[in-house]
Amino acid sequence: MTLAAMENQTPGGLLREWRQRRRFSQLALANEAEVSTRHLSFVESGRAAASRDMLLHLSEKLAMPLRARNRLLVAGGYAPVYSEQPLDSPDMAAARVAVESILKAHEPFPAMAVDRQWCIVASNAAFAPILEGVAVHLLQPPVNVLRMTLHPEGLAPRIENFDECRSHLLERLHAQVVETGDPYLAELLAELRGYPVRSGSQATRPAKRIAVPLRLRMHGSDTVLSFLSTITVFGTPVDVTLSELALECLYPADDATREALLRRA
Repeated sequence: MTLAAMENQTPGGLLREWRQRRRFSQLALANEAEVSTRHLSFVESGRAAASRDMLLHLSEKLAMPLRARNRLLVAGGYAPVYSEQPLDSPDMAAARVAVESILKAHEPFPAMAVDRQWCIVASNAAFAPILEGVAVHLLQPPVNVLRMTLHPEGLAPRIENFDECRSHLLERLHAQVVETGDPYLAELLAELRGYPVRSGSQATRPAKRIAVPLRLRMHGSDTVLSFLSTITVFGTPVDVTLSELALECLYPADDATREALLRRA
């Protein structure tokens, strides 16, 4: 482990890393947290030890993910505050019911729930037809939806506006890497960028379009469905797993898609 990596395992190193990621100067963070710049500087340099409450206070002002806040506390010698329970645990029953209800209610339109690594943890019945024709190795659990979408043996050959969708998804993942500092997501981004770029796909941009659609040709058919995507997250989670869960619901982007999905239902 390099010296820089070792320093980042300390509370001060982690705080400095997140402060810089959020583009805060020491003065700006000190003002935001209502602490002295001198004390913050001493904490970052290791010359002063921060209390548990101070670490939590600073992590909140830096909008650190709950997973990162736990890591900061452990580095400072304190126990983690936020639980991390699997979605199928008894204590997560209410959240699980909420997820299943949203996915079911969204039918006949496709919807899925993904974790922080973009792996599918739940989906509704309308999502299954989208997976037809995807290579078996891409459907082995845990199924990573970004890998499955952009891989040349996944959905990529059937995405009519592939270049446009690829650019949008990579930008979205890059923003998430910057936001969270997650090394897994950074590796995933590098992997996806290494996939072959399919040229010549249609990247139409109607004047009145409000979002980037996914225009997907269904497996074994000439039917092209067009979707808009929305993301739903839990508003006030205090569990790491729940804070990293996102529900992605696909809506018809045109009348033809809506009618086709209703007929399938």
